[in-house]
Amino acid sequence: MLAGLDGLRAEQEEFYRSLHEHPELSHQEHRTAAAVADGLRRAGYDVREGVGGTGVVGVLGNGDGPSVLLRADMDALPVREATGLPYASTATSGEVPVMHACGHDVHVACLLGAARLLAGARDAWRGTLVALFQPAEEAGDGARGMVDDGLAAIVPGVDVALAQHVMPFPAGLVGTHAGPVLSAADSMRITVHGRGAHGSMPQAAVDPVVLAAMIVVRLQTVVAREVPPTETAVLTVGSIQAGTKSNVIPDSAQLLLNLRTYGDATRETMLAAIRRIVTAECQASGSPREPEFELFDRYPLTDNDAATTQRVAAAFAGHFADRATVVPQQSASEDFSDIPRALGVPYTYWCIGGADPEAYRRAEEAGRVAQDIPVNHSAAFAPVLQPTLTTGTEALVVAALAWLGC
Repeated sequence: MLAGLDGLRAEQEEFYRSLHEHPELSHQEHRTAAAVADGLRRAGYDVREGVGGTGVVGVLGNGDGPSVLLRADMDALPVREATGLPYASTATSGEVPVMHACGHDVHVACLLGAARLLAGARDAWRGTLVALFQPAEEAGDGARGMVDDGLAAIVPGVDVALAQHVMPFPAGLVGTHAGPVLSAADSMRITVHGRGAHGSMPQAAVDPVVLAAMIVVRLQTVVAREVPPTETAVLTVGSIQAGTKSNVIPDSAQLLLNLRTYGDATRETMLAAIRRIVTAECQASGSPREPEFELFDRYPLTDNDAATTQRVAAAFAGHFADRATVVPQQSASEDFSDIPRALGVPYTYWCIGGADPEAYRRAEEAGRVAQDIPVNHSAAFAPVLQPTLTTGTEALVVAALAWLGC
């Protein structure tokens, strides 16, 4: 089956370049979805478009057997590309630059390639293949949107869900991880209230700028003093906004926070601690109103099923040999797990490398991987075309055949 990659490679690479050159933001993936739907139909899939807005689902039945769902995300980011590639994006959405800075174009090209290979070798497997192309992962609501739009009725009887992500590891590597692999994420908007006054008359004010500063300092103790040392967690204050002029004490301040956790207990501990600290600091400052809390952009924990991961890892070891590895937990977040949770099926999510192996080796020897290898969401993030596409396509086929193979 994988021998068919030789005949597919040139077309797949050109498809990838086109995706990269024409990225689309979350919920705007119309061109990408249309191209995917066309490719699936030509391969013989029963295709549903517009699932959850711009999502595409292709189903290929091939006799009795398990049903395997393979998922790729399609959306890009509001980033101005700085890769220097000949097929670099110059696309905009209004005045906002758009770039595939997270590698979703790799995911789409690999899944469509794998879907075509499996469709072209139906004598080698039995069961049902579901190729799911998800919108709006970067918005955190694309998977849930497909679920809410009746995904379970479109793909009844799925037995397992599988997905992958390109990462700044050496291209050619494939890495699995059993258990929590990607963190849950929560963003929080906090508004604290003061009493405005002239900057020369601070005695008449309750200064929300000072209040916000004290909150930031105290929040640094949440992970250091309230999360067990054996747990991994991150709390970031990414923004403080208050005031308009140097001699005006404002009425309020707004803080934007981001949390990353790997367990529900730690997540709830941190959320409760944030509310307690903010409320207490407001009381200590004599704030005239209670603080306001708003949670948004929430991502679920990606917690790989152990048995499913072991089965995929064994298949990868058999195919990729020493290029199959185990990756550590990643602090990034994903909404993929909303799909298998809603369908009630086990899942696993693995990583493929996308960095130039020689450049990575040099950076590693110099102790400069973090400085020299662009990471996801960077304007310079550019997975090498090969062996990234071939590895990602092979990984999807090999993983699917761990259930579907005759």
